[in-house]
Amino acid sequence: MSFFHQAAADVEHLIMVYGALALFVVIYFESFGVPLPGESALIAASLLATRGDLDLGHVFLAAFLGGVLGDSTGYLIGHIGGRRLLERYGSLVKLTPERLAQVESLARRRGFLMVLTARFVVVLRQLNGLVAGSVGMPWTHFVAANGLGGALWAGLWTLGPYYFADLFGRFI
Repeated sequence: MSFFHQAAADVEHLIMVYGALALFVVIYFESFGVPLPGESALIAASLLATRGDLDLGHVFLAAFLGGVLGDSTGYLIGHIGGRRLLERYGSLVKLTPERLAQVESLARRRGFLMVLTARFVVVLRQLNGLVAGSVGMPWTHFVAANGLGGALWAGLWTLGPYYFADLFGRFI
């Protein structure tokens, strides 16, 4: 079994044993950059809720709080030291000073939309808060976009699998 398959199996087992708390921890750490299968764990938890193994409200709350608090932690990390790291090591990922200025300009003009939609894109979801904090996005704008994006994302991946599990089960 590959590393990723084993990790997914381990996460599912943790959710079965510890419930929504394990889901919260996985999504919290994934939301500020740790490579964990947060979305897969959320889908698994939603499917467990269809069987009555987990409470759907707890699954949604764990996903929402884990995502919002994780992104907020990433924002804080980015705000404190992200800019210095980007200036020093950005060239390793082809982030030139010119590109950094473009990202900052984009964050000023479209920061709310950037944070809101990044939640739905793998990798961007993990880097969302770090980047927003690093480029100086205003905290109030970040919190509003992060909260709304977290609610929409948690709702989609909690309620979607829960309500459509039977539909997809017919095709498997």
